[in-house]
Amino acid sequence: MKVWIPHESGRALLGELPRDITVEVVEDPARLPSAAAGVRFWVPPFLAGGDATALLGELPDLAVVQLLSAGADAWAGRIPEGVTLCDARGAHDPSTAEWVVAAILSQLRAFPALARAQARREWAYAEVAPTDELAGKRVLIVGAGSIGAAVRDRLAPFEVSFTLVARTARPEQGVHGVEELPGLLPEADVVVLLVPLTEQTRGLVDEKFLAAMRDGALLVNAARGPVARTEALVAELRTGRISAALDVTDPEPLPADHPLWAMPNVLLTPHVAGSVRGLLPRAYRLVGEQVRRFAAGEPLVNAVVDGY
Repeated sequence: MKVWIPHESGRALLGELPRDITVEVVEDPARLPSAAAGVRFWVPPFLAGGDATALLGELPDLAVVQLLSAGADAWAGRIPEGVTLCDARGAHDPSTAEWVVAAILSQLRAFPALARAQARREWAYAEVAPTDELAGKRVLIVGAGSIGAAVRDRLAPFEVSFTLVARTARPEQGVHGVEELPGLLPEADVVVLLVPLTEQTRGLVDEKFLAAMRDGALLVNAARGPVARTEALVAELRTGRISAALDVTDPEPLPADHPLWAMPNVLLTPHVAGSVRGLLPRAYRLVGEQVRRFAAGEPLVNAVVDGY
């Protein structure tokens, strides 16, 4: 059985595998290391776009596609019948949660404005002080999966209160359903988006969603750009009524002339929340466990169903 992975360093990170498994590295789908026959388990490159799915049609024996990303939107609906798609749920929890906490604190404590002042060599105390603070804030987390739980755990010491929202309500866990958002948004000081991109979540943040947010609220998008309707987001941010911290945009990369770049109430980062040095060790531990499960005929974890 052949396993294809995208990183040479991944070999050592997989752990011990059965002797009849051959691991080959495919850094560039245009340059394959051997014939496609016999490849049963494929790990595409991290954040591979829709063009990478073209290789699916060239792998006649493929049984498993294991992603290194938590999101599966580029792959869901494109996987051949009989092939199992799995995401890397769990591997991105620490890094994405850290980005969310850092983004919230940066915006509330006016770090972007202070960084701009530093570039001008200006002592900007009078410009920004007093800043806002995180203590006492009401945080609404839209997406109550493993990353949402990691964000909640990291924010808990900051003396905030939480409301969690998922696709389906889980009353026994205190999780609200997405249909309750219109009543929850006006009460939130910080709204964090952590949902996967599906047909149900595409455009979730529209004019009505944004209008329901309270004055002075902060929108944090660590999900996918198309979860928010860009034109609606730009229009609302232009009023100055709310602010935003965005790790993802639509389109992406964001064109240099896009208005979001110049808005003083927007913090932009280039989809880096999950791109940390610890990602590959965590992700390849998961890959190794999945390969061993598959070889032993055991059920795989993180199977993607209906885009989740």
